[in-house]
Amino acid sequence: QVQLVESGGGLVQAGGSLKLSCAVSGGALSTYTIGWFRQAPGKEREFVAAASRSGTPTYSADSVTGRSTISRDNANNAVYLQMNSLKPEDTAVYYCAARRRADVPGYRYRTSTEYGYWGQGTQVTVSS
Repeated sequence: QVQLVESGGGLVQAGGSLKLSCAVSGGALSTYTIGWFRQAPGKEREFVAAASRSGTPTYSADSVTGRSTISRDNANNAVYLQMNSLKPEDTAVYYCAARRRADVPGYRYRTSTEYGYWGQGTQVTVSS
């Protein structure tokens, strides 16, 4: 059973940066598509970014495109989400998720129900 543990969240001022990490254990990271999602209070969980098994392609939500970079280190079973130019609306709990099923070429996995494994989340708070 794969386990995901996020870290790196915290309080940051608007315009600042954070790098979130997701440590993966219990399975080879190279066999999972990894996604980052976030959930703000009173809102639904939303897609942020994802990386296919090999590391490419990567894709992200329009709301963070140009401000975020997802990367993965399969050798060390770790996935990262670099967030720059943070805005107060980026405040949320950020979750790392893994998908074990084979990807359909060209399809983008942006829905939480497409991922079967989840971490406990890390809080990101951006002050104005």
